[in-house]
Amino acid sequence: MTILRKTALNKQQSAKRVPWAGALAASVILLPGILGGNPALAQKAERDTLTYGELIKRTDNGEVAKVELDEAENIAKVYLKGQKPDSPIQVRLLEQNTELINKLKENNVDFAEVSSANSRAAVGLLINLMWILPLVALMLLFLRRSTNASSQAMNFGKSRARFQMEAKTGVKFEDVAGVEEAKEELQEVVTFLKQPERFTAVGARIPKGVLLIGPPGTGKTLLAKAIAGEAGVPFFSISGSEFVEMFVGVGASRVRDLFKKAKENAPCLIFIDEIDAVGRQRGAGIGGGNDEREQTLNQLLTEMDGFEGNTGIIIIAATNRPDVLDAALLRPGRFDRQVMVDAPDLKGRLEILKVHARNKKIDPSVSLDAIARRTPGFTGADLANLLNEAAILTARRRKDAVTILEIDDAVDRVVAGMEGTALVDSKSKRLIAYHEVGHALIGTLLKDHDPVQKVTLIPRGQALGLTWFTPNEEQGLISRSQIKARIAATLGGRAAEEIVFGKPEVTTGAGDDLQKVTNMARQMVTRFGMSDLGPLSLENQQSGEVFLGRDWMNKSEYSEEIASKIDMQVREIISHCYQTAKEILQENRIALERLVDLLSDQETIEGELFRKIVAEHTQVTDEKLAVSH
Repeated sequence: MTILRKTALNKQQSAKRVPWAGALAASVILLPGILGGNPALAQKAERDTLTYGELIKRTDNGEVAKVELDEAENIAKVYLKGQKPDSPIQVRLLEQNTELINKLKENNVDFAEVSSANSRAAVGLLINLMWILPLVALMLLFLRRSTNASSQAMNFGKSRARFQMEAKTGVKFEDVAGVEEAKEELQEVVTFLKQPERFTAVGARIPKGVLLIGPPGTGKTLLAKAIAGEAGVPFFSISGSEFVEMFVGVGASRVRDLFKKAKENAPCLIFIDEIDAVGRQRGAGIGGGNDEREQTLNQLLTEMDGFEGNTGIIIIAATNRPDVLDAALLRPGRFDRQVMVDAPDLKGRLEILKVHARNKKIDPSVSLDAIARRTPGFTGADLANLLNEAAILTARRRKDAVTILEIDDAVDRVVAGMEGTALVDSKSKRLIAYHEVGHALIGTLLKDHDPVQKVTLIPRGQALGLTWFTPNEEQGLISRSQIKARIAATLGGRAAEEIVFGKPEVTTGAGDDLQKVTNMARQMVTRFGMSDLGPLSLENQQSGEVFLGRDWMNKSEYSEEIASKIDMQVREIISHCYQTAKEILQENRIALERLVDLLSDQETIEGELFRKIVAEHTQVTDEKLAVSH
C-alpha cells in the first residue's frame, strides 16, 4: 500500500513539474487531430441516428423532408418533417445507394449532393499554415540580420566623425586661461573663418592646419572646443584611433569620407585628437611597419595637401608626442602652424584657478595667488582636479565653503596620494623623522636649494614621510650649483640615518632617493656637460624611450672607455654631494635633534617654523659644494 501511494504521489509531482514548453508542444500535437477530425462523428453519440433501412421506411411513409448526400464522408444528413432545420440526423450510407435515390425520387423528397472536402481542405490548410508561418517568420528574421550585417560591412569605410552644424560646446575663449599665446594664435583662425576678406585682401591665405603640441592636461582639447564654440561653422571631431580598423583599407576610406563631408560643408573645422595614433612615422617598425596605418596616413597627407587640395577646411590636431609624427605631416601646407600648449606659469595658474573657482564656494580668506605659488608644474587639468578634491573634502567635513585647510589637504592628496594612518611612537617613527629632517635641513642650509614648505610624518601613498620644497619663482633654467644642491638634499635622508644609527642600520627608505640622484648626476655628465668630460652631449634627451626603427640603431655611440669615464664622473658627483650632506648634518647635530624631537611630537612642521628653528641653531653655509666636479 505504501508503494502504491508513493507511486501515485510521484505521478502527481511529475505532472506538476511538466514545463510549460512541453505542455505547449503537446497541445500543438493534439491540435491537428482535434481540428482535422469529423465533427459529425464527435457529436454522433449525442444525437438521434437512423439506420439505412429505417431511412428507406421513413421515406416511404413520407416523413422525410430533405436529404443531403455527402459522398466524401459517405453520410446522409436527413431532415424529418416537423423537426428543427438546424439539427439533421446523420445516416451512414452504403457504397451503392441506388435504392435510396429511387425512393427519394418516387416520394418527391428534395435531395442534393454536398461535399465536405472543401471545408476539410480549408482546415488542413490552416493546420499547415500553423507550422509554416513560424518557419517563414524565422527565415525573415535571419534574412534581416544578414541584411543588417551586410549594411554594416558596407559602412565600415564611412567616417565616424561627430558632426555639428554649429558646435555648441559651451566653451568660449574666455573659459580658457593660462595659455594666452596659444589663444592668440587660434583666435586668428576664428577670424579667418568669420572675416576672411580681411586677410585675402592683402594676399594672405587661410592656414590649412594647426597642430597643438603639449603634455597631457594642458588644455589642447579644451582649446579645440573653444574654437568650435567661437567660430560658428560646421565642426567635425574624431580621434586618431577611430581611423584604424582590423580590415585593410578601412582607415583610408574613412579619411576620404571625412574630407568629402567636410568639402560639402566648407568652410568648416576638423579636429583630430591624438593624431599620433595614425600619424606615426612610416617605415619605423623593425622588419616593416603597420601597412594599414601607413595607408591611412598616406591618404591623410593626400587629402590635406594633395593634387586636388581642399579649400575652406581647417584641420586642428592635438598630440603630446610630436617626436613620433611623420615629417611629411608636419611640413607647411599641411600643418602650417605648430602651437605649443605648455604647462602654465605662475600667472597662468592664477588665471586657471580663477576660472575653476567661479562655480565653487571659496572662503574669502583663501588666497588663489598662494595656491598658484604652491603648485609649480601643475597643468590646467591638475588645478581643476585640485579644486574639485578640495570641494569634495569640504562637503565631507560638512563645511559651507572651501578653506585653506582643504586646499592644503587636496594638494597633498593630488601630489602624494591618500593620507594613511599616522605611525605610533616607535624606533621606526623616529628613524623616519631623522630621514625627513635630513632632507629638509640640507635643503634649508644650502642657499641654491628651494625653501622648505612642510615636513610631515603622516604617510601618503607609498611614502611613510614627506618633505615638501616650493620654489620662490619659476625656473626655466637650472644651474649646476642648483642641481648639486638638490642631489645633496636628496641624499640628506640617507646621510642622517648613517650619522645617527650607523652604517649597519641604514634602511631601504632611500631607494627612491638614490634613483633620483643617479639620474640627475648622469644627466649632468651626459646631457648638460657639467663634468670633467667637458661640454659633450653623449645621450639623447629621450634615451629611455626607444622608438623602434628610428632610435634603436641611433643610440648614443661612444666607446667603452667613455662609458667607464661617465660612470666614474657620476660616482664622484654623488660621493661628493653625499659627503657634503654628512658634514653639514654633523656640524648641525643640535638642530637635527631639536627638529626630530619636534617632528616626532607634532608629526608636521610648517616651513616658517622649520626655518626659524634652523636659524636659531645654525648658520647657513654653502661653501662645501663649491668644489668643482
